[in-house]
Amino acid sequence: MSLESNKSVVRKWIEQGWNKHNVAVIDETYAPNFVQHGGGPDVNSADELKTFVADYLRAFPNLTFTIDDLVAEGDRVVWRFVGTASHNGPLMGIPASGRTVAVPGIVVFRMANDRIAEGWVNLDMLGMLQGIGAIPVAG
Repeated sequence: MSLESNKSVVRKWIEQGWNKHNVAVIDETYAPNFVQHGGGPDVNSADELKTFVADYLRAFPNLTFTIDDLVAEGDRVVWRFVGTASHNGPLMGIPASGRTVAVPGIVVFRMANDRIAEGWVNLDMLGMLQGIGAIPVAG
């Protein structure tokens, strides 16, 4: 698959999956045996990813992501973003706070057979938890 095709698959996931909250796009963009490293609870299949995403969308029903960078090389696509949302539902046992957060992050995707096969997620989880009031801000 070409670098542009790999980026196109990831862009489709971001724009249609995350930003339009269409979890069904996972079936079109992810390998069934997808594995996610970091970013929350373990994800070891595309079906588990659907649950992971649905949990975040319940907690942050207006969640959207920017595409600040989308870079491809070899079988990797790197996405740098800011996720913005209001915390209007429970997340990991934390009750809704109604607060709005902007969380920066980076994901490195490994592509295989025209699908996202693996992902490494690095986001400002501390900042998110402070932003929703689950952890006090030092100072």
